[in-house]
This record gives sequence, structure tokens and C-alpha cells, in this order.
Amino acid sequence: MTKNNPSSAELAERKRRFTTISGLPVERLYTAESLPGWDAEEALGYPGEFPYTRGIYPTMYRGRLWTTRQYAGFGAAAESNRRYRYLLSQGQIGLSVAFDLPTQIGLDSDAPLAHGEVGKVGVAIDSLEDMETLFEGIPLEKVSTSMTINATAAILLCLYAAVAKKQGADLRKLSGTVQNDILKEYIARGTYIYPLRPAMRIVTDIFAWCHSELPKWNTISISGYHIREAGSTAVQEVAFTLGNAIAYVQAALEAGLNVDEFAPQLSFFFNAHNDLLEEIAKYRAARRLWAHIMRERFGARDPRSLLLRFHAQTAGSSLTAQQPENNIVRVAIQALAAVLGGCQSLHTNSLDEALALPTEDSALIALRTQQIIAHETGVANTIDPVAGSYAIERLTNEIEFRARTYLEKIDAMGGPFGGMLRAIESSFVQSEIQKAAYEYQQAVERGEQIVVGVNEFVAEEEKAIPTLRIDPELERTQVERLRALRARRDSSQVKAALAELERRAATSENLVPAILAAVEAYATVGEISDALRRVFGEYQESVVI
Repeated sequence: MTKNNPSSAELAERKRRFTTISGLPVERLYTAESLPGWDAEEALGYPGEFPYTRGIYPTMYRGRLWTTRQYAGFGAAAESNRRYRYLLSQGQIGLSVAFDLPTQIGLDSDAPLAHGEVGKVGVAIDSLEDMETLFEGIPLEKVSTSMTINATAAILLCLYAAVAKKQGADLRKLSGTVQNDILKEYIARGTYIYPLRPAMRIVTDIFAWCHSELPKWNTISISGYHIREAGSTAVQEVAFTLGNAIAYVQAALEAGLNVDEFAPQLSFFFNAHNDLLEEIAKYRAARRLWAHIMRERFGARDPRSLLLRFHAQTAGSSLTAQQPENNIVRVAIQALAAVLGGCQSLHTNSLDEALALPTEDSALIALRTQQIIAHETGVANTIDPVAGSYAIERLTNEIEFRARTYLEKIDAMGGPFGGMLRAIESSFVQSEIQKAAYEYQQAVERGEQIVVGVNEFVAEEEKAIPTLRIDPELERTQVERLRALRARRDSSQVKAALAELERRAATSENLVPAILAAVEAYATVGEISDALRRVFGEYQESVVI
């Protein structure tokens, strides 16, 4: 029953204009008229069927819940090993390894530039000895492991494979993911080493090697997460992530690989931000758009090549140092969005991560958040429960349309790999993200975007909470351990392995077998990276004004 002639008081609204957190307009009410010409069968299909809007598997969480994969790593390998074993004992299913900055950019712990950073934002890994300690007592054949590593991805993957071999594992049974998404480093994170083209070669060498040696391994996790953390909108996160994905597929094809040989092992990594409806729609739009790209642009025939399988992590940039307990609520809502959007694995951030690496207690609350969503809320009992919502479907269409527009603009730039390299080298992508980040911050400062505890509902006194502190002594002991390793290993074997790696780098031969031989000889991450630096050089970032 509707009212005629509503009063002006009834028509009054809180704001002049309502938008999503990314600035997409939000209408007062959505009806069937909000979806003109919308065909449910064409736009949605069924779960496990093209265009996969409703999910990539026919049964989704009724068959198997998402993987709880808490991101962890700090200090030296022994400390992180204890945290991994604790989380596994509490019901975590998969591991997700965080590496420290020196490891990420190919520096050993005793390098001058590594001073003060060893073990701070992740675990310090210098050699096979450290990797053996990291996974001591963890059977790698039985655990799925994700490694957030990019510029040195091939080295860390080889270290992982070498540990598995020492455990007697069958490499063909190993499952997990190496992030290996170097393009987003030039866009958003900055932990690159080599110029763009040789960096892309390393990515496709991993594709080819894993196809024959680690067939169950996800060879890349194409990451929108860090793009969003840098300040992008939801639309930009989808567009630039898929733009990078197109570049990787094109690079692999140009390297002589068949699309259906490597595409089934591509995976994605998205942010789970605060705007519940926008985030759900974002995942559905990305899934549908990718299925069309793979079928129509690249001619993929294997249905597995069309699937956008994705890990989600709650938004670190949304967490506040003020009233940190509020972050538990933020994370729960963000995780719910990822689940309703159909993620395959999920990391939930801890309440204290705006202040420090998580304590054991806060990491456990984050894990329990996922378990409560999985087992107490009922949202995993039916597939894509939001489908058919006028608001969700309108937002899904809007995000897909705007992301396509960005991709067309990137394609028009030309150059290698679908225009994305030129878009990065010209700083187009970086500039778009910076503008979005600036506009969001301006909205916060004007009070148009409320952040509870920061610009509204502020506490007069902040309550102190326990935080994790990394012992400064750790760096000294890590350096001592590294130097002792160098003293006792077979230096002639190391030199020969590094020389072979340099030789291969100057050719078009696959680099991964030579990297594996080097790590098995106990060459260090820094030494292997330096061998490639001597051939490839280093990337020099252009300044965005």
C-alpha cells in the first residue's frame, strides 16, 4: 500500500546526494525499471556456468567453504613457524606468507639498505636454510600455501619447491599460489627490481615451468588489493586488475604458450572494503567481465580458463588507530561482502593492524570472525543470495560498464601486452588512482565521508591495546646466521649456479630451472637477484605530477 501526496517532511533526506564509497550514485529506490532490457538468463546464468556472475562452481559453499587463509609472517623463520602452527591448530586451512621488505626487493639481511627492516613487516628469508625452518613440521603436500611475493617470486617459489623436495613431497601434488603480479608493483606498491619487460619475462617463465612441474599451483594472483589500498575506486580496482591480467595473458601467448595451458592456473586477489553492496557487486562484475574477456578476446576453450577465482583480504587502509576495537566490526562487514560476493579464500585483518603487526590474540579474533560467518550466519547455505536484487544488479552492471570503459581507453594506448605497459609507463594508471585517493581524503576532511572515531564519534580518551614488537636483536642474529651459512656452503657450487643463471638471463631460456639449482646450492635471495640485476638492470620510476 502506497501513500499519495507525501509531505515535504517525509521527502526530506539526510544528504543532498547519496553515493557509494567510490562515488557511484545511489538512487533512493531501485525497481525493475532500474534494469531496462535486463535479461536474467544472459546476465546471471547459473552458478558454475557462463558468465559465472553467480559463482564459479555449481555448489559453491554448499560443497566446500572458502579457504581461511590468514596472512602472517614476522621476525625470523622460527617465530613465523610457531605462528603458522598455532593458526593451523585453531582451524585455519591454508597458509599465507608475508615476507619482509628486504626479501621482497631481493636484498639479503646484511645488505646496507636492509638495515632496520629485517623481519619488520614479514618474515626474513635469505636462503633455503631459512625456508626449511619456516615450514618445519608442516607437510607441504597437505597444506595449501599462498606467498605474497612479486619481484622475487621465482626465487621464493623455488625455495618452497626445494623444501618440498627435501620433505619427499611430490611436486605435482603441491597446491598454493605465488602472487607473482609484478605490474601492480609499478602501479601501487613499489617493490619492483627490474625494468618492465624482463620482469614480465620472469612471470611467463613461472607460468611455463609450473605447467610442467607444479600443475596444481596457481602461478599468479593478479592483485587489485594493493591498487585499492593505494586509493583507487572499486571501478578502478576491477579495471586495472583486469588490465594487468590481459597483459599477462598476452605476454604468455607471445612467449609461445597456449591459452588453455596456463589460464586455468590464473587467480586473482581483491580488496574487501566497507561499502557492502558496492563490494558484492564489484566481485560479480569482475567475474562476468573476465569470462567474456577470456572467451571473446583470447578464444579460450577450456571452461576453467574463464573462471575468475579470487582471494579476498579485508581493507587494511580502512582500519583506524583510533578506537581500534571498531576495526573488528569493519572487518566482519568486509568479510561478509567477500563471502556474499563468492570468494574462494579469505584473509581477515586484525583489530590492531593500524598500529603494528597483529598479536596472537588479535589474529585469533580475526580467524574466529571468518568461522562465525561460515558456521553461524547462514549466508553460506545458499548460492549468491543477493542475485535479483534490483540494487545489486544495477551496481553490478554499472561497475562492469565503467570498468570496460577504462579497459577500452587502455587498449587505445597501444604498445605491447594490450596497452597496459604503456598506461603504466605514461603514469596514466597511477594518476587516476592518485586523483581518486585525493578526492576521498577531501571528502573525509570535509566531513562528507564519516569515519567513525576519526572525524565523527571521537573518543575523548583513547584506550591503549597490546601490540606486537619485533625484538631489535632479531636482525643481528639473522645476519649472523646468514654469514655462517656463507662460510660453510660450497662456494664453487654457488658461483657455478649463479654463472649459469646469468648465462640464461642473456638468452630466452626459461630462468626457473637455473634459479632452482641456485637455491638448492644455498645461494641467497640477494645473490640470485644481483645475478639478474647484472643482466637486466634496475627499474627507474618516473615521477607523477
